[in-house]
Parts: sequence; structure tokens; C-alpha cells
Amino acid sequence: MEQITIRIKDRKKAQTLVDFLKTLDFVESVFERELTNAKKSNGEQKRDFYSLTGLWMGRDISLKTIRERAWPYRT
Repeated sequence: MEQITIRIKDRKKAQTLVDFLKTLDFVESVFERELTNAKKSNGEQKRDFYSLTGLWMGRDISLKTIRERAWPYRT
């Protein structure tokens, strides 16, 4: 099975292409994913970064334990 990724600027034309591909008998499946082309401002980028704050809260994670799990034969 082969896989192709296509990026299309116009949403309406993308939908037309998806509809066409679904009619072809040799196309097994068509996966649609919405992508946004708008660039984020610096303020939005900071919010995205800080949204992960507290992700490891309450867990005993350190650089040493990560290395021990990744390469147990080196310790």
C-alpha cells in the first residue's frame, strides 16, 4: 500500500478532491485533517508552551532516571 500527502490551500477545492478520490475503486481510504496556515503571534506561542506546565507534577522524573530507563546497560 502506498500513501500520499497533499497540501491544498483552498478548503473548497480540497473537499472536491477528497470527494473525487473516494469515488475511485483503487483508493482504499481517504484521511482528512484540518490544518491551519495562520502563523501564531509570540503571545500565542508562549501560551502553547506554558500549557504543558505541570505535566510532570507529582512524578519522580529526573535526567538521571530518564537516562537509566533509556540505556539500562550503561549504568
